[in-house]
Amino acid sequence: MDTIAERGLDGLTMAGLGRQVGMSSGHLLYYFRTKDELLLRTLEWSEGRLGARRSALLSGPGSARERLDGYVDVYVPEGPRDPHWTLWLEVWNRSQNADDDARARQAAIEGAWHRDLVAILAEGVSRGEFRTVDPDRFATRMRALLDGFSVHVAVGIPGTGRGQVLDHVGEFIAQTLIP
Repeated sequence: MDTIAERGLDGLTMAGLGRQVGMSSGHLLYYFRTKDELLLRTLEWSEGRLGARRSALLSGPGSARERLDGYVDVYVPEGPRDPHWTLWLEVWNRSQNADDDARARQAAIEGAWHRDLVAILAEGVSRGEFRTVDPDRFATRMRALLDGFSVHVAVGIPGTGRGQVLDHVGEFIAQTLIP
């Protein structure tokens, strides 16, 4: 993951990665077949780690707003060249030519994020912490907002650092969800 974040997928060779991890490029190709498969499997591994953080957040104590803030905190990149977000950018960039299996795996990752956000929103609405909204539709819009801001953070666009993005998202939540 760090190598992909540092060099991008175009700068990664199976031979170079093999040297870095102490394997032959043939061994890597045996397990991953292609660089695209390596990329997607690395993303799935990374998402598994973030999924565990989201699960702990969803099952933890606190209000729906606190869980929503935690979700946003996990979602937004730490800064430019965030390794996890660099993986996502590489996957999205290659999605046009992906096969059906790769698209289904990517959709499963996206679906997990969406379901968790819907659950937080539905809980907040049912408890009266949030305005009455359709949790699924609101989650779709909010994830689009988070994706847009997160891409800006990940690529280092000036004026869109992590702190600024968290402030914008917090303001959006206050204006649209809080009664």
